[in-house]
Amino acid sequence: MPSAPTWPQLWRQPAFRWRLGGILGGLLALGAVIPRFFAFIEARPGVVLPDPVLAWLPVYEVSGPTFGVIYLSIVVALVHLLPRPARLLRALWAYGLLHLFRLFTLWLTPLEPPLGMTLLHDPLVDRFFYASATPITKDLFFSAHTATVLILAMAVGSRALRWGLLLSAALTGLLVMVQHVHYSYDVAAAPLFAGLSFWLAGRVARW
Repeated sequence: MPSAPTWPQLWRQPAFRWRLGGILGGLLALGAVIPRFFAFIEARPGVVLPDPVLAWLPVYEVSGPTFGVIYLSIVVALVHLLPRPARLLRALWAYGLLHLFRLFTLWLTPLEPPLGMTLLHDPLVDRFFYASATPITKDLFFSAHTATVLILAMAVGSRALRWGLLLSAALTGLLVMVQHVHYSYDVAAAPLFAGLSFWLAGRVARW
């Protein structure tokens, strides 16, 4: 089996540099747009969906465990991906495409938060990215937290690490439902959009 290309090998290819620069610029642009978009969806009226799964689950505040799982998954995956630039590039494109899909689905599905929702507190994002006087509660369909960990699971090359990240994604989906910050439909849709984003990223990032 041929060895994976290294940073010096890929950096000599203009196509790689353009794709890497393009996605990094795109993610910065998304970062500038998303706060305004979230302000729009928060001001828009929506509907409350019946959800028998959430009706069965007790409500607990589990922000700490949720983001412990998510950030640990990100760190472990990045340690694996950073020496593997081709895989990292595909993961970055998948993450960017995932958020484009999510902007579209959020615009298409005006929803109110599930009954009994307890605010999810992200120690990093709340402070540095979505800093707002009003909390974000309507970023519902689909669960980006779950889908992001799934993308990391698809991006890594180690089978053991992939299974660990898949378990982390399942745990993330369960925790956001326990806190009632997502409908079960949001979590169930996450694998579909994660898989589609990762597949499209493969088409964009390959050469």
